[in-house]
Amino acid sequence: MKIVIFGATGSTGRQLVAQALELGHDVTAFARNPEKVDQKHERLQVIKGNVLDPPSVEQAIQGQGAVLCSLGLPPWNKSNVRANGTKNIIRAMEKSGVKRLICQSSYGVGDSRDRLPFLMKYIIIPIMLRRAFEDHEMQENHIKESRLDWVIVRPVTLTDGEHTGSYQHGRAFNHRQVTFKISRADTADFMLKQLTDDSCLRKTPSISY
Repeated sequence: MKIVIFGATGSTGRQLVAQALELGHDVTAFARNPEKVDQKHERLQVIKGNVLDPPSVEQAIQGQGAVLCSLGLPPWNKSNVRANGTKNIIRAMEKSGVKRLICQSSYGVGDSRDRLPFLMKYIIIPIMLRRAFEDHEMQENHIKESRLDWVIVRPVTLTDGEHTGSYQHGRAFNHRQVTFKISRADTADFMLKQLTDDSCLRKTPSISY
């Protein structure tokens, strides 16, 4: 499948690029700084662009079979790049007729907020991650209001662990049955599976070990 990855130079985005190539996909990596894409492959095309620039987003999406979005920012950044960039992605997809969007959000966004552990719910997110979660909330709302075939993936706390392919996914987690950790590699694994699996279509699955 021909796919374009937004956020390709981020920690999860790099995993998406590498694993997508291993699976045989034709990959377009959309990056503001193409030199940060260190993979080399005959099926990899790197496009320089800014997700806040609609024409460059449209160019990257034209002719693709699906879009993966893993946009990210440092917690202290006060812009809404996830929300505004995703809005541009959605408009470009609807304009070009590309239907499948797989987007990385976060556990604790939307209706998963009430299921967070105490420390995350009342201390870490309100104090340290408030802006990022507000950005994700707006991002998810834009996606849900679209006419696309979307899946919003909500990983728990991300780590740089190995690609195991073994994890739990669903809407709600029992705090005693999950670790509230998931590697970026396994997050990418789950996102790529959604390209051809319709069981989570227009849903917001969470993933954790």
